[in-house]
Amino acid sequence: MMDLIVERVDVWAASIKDKPGGLSNILSGLADAGADLDFIIARRAQEQPEGGVVFVTPLRGDVEVRAAATLGFNVTNSIKSLRVEGGNKPGVAAKMTQKIAAAGINMHGFSAAVIGAKFIIYISFDSAEDADRAAEILRKE
Repeated sequence: MMDLIVERVDVWAASIKDKPGGLSNILSGLADAGADLDFIIARRAQEQPEGGVVFVTPLRGDVEVRAAATLGFNVTNSIKSLRVEGGNKPGVAAKMTQKIAAAGINMHGFSAAVIGAKFIIYISFDSAEDADRAAEILRKE
């Protein structure tokens, strides 16, 4: 495919209130602790009518981790994630997902964005083994 940066990342999750300021309060608490986040995704939680969930990465150092814990964040141990970065070309996400699928690896989640000439993709898996195998496959390209 191309030169890729592929790395395992811890993703942190917290519940948020589904009301104005719910996400802002959480993110402000992380910002006050000095967190410089690369990835944020938030959504309503269908199983909690009045709530939602926010996922962030990375948290660096004890100060950020303590602040995150105070805000209700926990590292998502049930899913293992990769961060993949590289030069954007048409079809790059399709090629990556085809290679992962051909290896019999099921993805838990997939988020992608293009910034200028680069893409950044976060892929989550149900196990550390699947994440490691996918990373190996992607690094071979």
